[in-house]
Amino acid sequence: MACCAASSSDVGALADAVDLFRTFGEDYHEHKLEEEHVFPAVRKAGGPAAGLIDTLLQQHQRGREINRFLIATCKAGTIPNARRPDVAAALESFARMYEAHTAREDTILFQAWRKSLSEHQLKEASEQFEDIEKAQFKGDGFDLAVDRIARIEQRLGIADLGRFTAPAVA
Repeated sequence: MACCAASSSDVGALADAVDLFRTFGEDYHEHKLEEEHVFPAVRKAGGPAAGLIDTLLQQHQRGREINRFLIATCKAGTIPNARRPDVAAALESFARMYEAHTAREDTILFQAWRKSLSEHQLKEASEQFEDIEKAQFKGDGFDLAVDRIARIEQRLGIADLGRFTAPAVA
């Protein structure tokens, strides 16, 4: 696993990825958009999507805990051998949790949120979210995040999509 390699550049790339998730994922997307705007609207609308919100909030909190652990672990610039299994387990559980988390948000929660708004309200929310993004990042936060992700992938040697092609079935 790239995060557990001995080189400090890999730890630096992991630290950069963790920081990116904190600033873009936690502070902006989860807190400023979902927790302040989307979740309250879905709760008010009720229905099955509203039943997901407590779990989604618990997962946001757990993600923040894992992120704090990773930030603290990366501070020294190297990951001690004894901590590497803990880092690998944290990253695996983080990825597994957010894979299911984002799938439910995309297919259930955000669909319910959109349905709870009129066309005018949706346009207003979109403009408000863009204003929040520009204020938070002093520009297009999404584009800045994509550029940062590309640099992290290059540092870790995982920028080539072809590396992830599944092998042929025997």
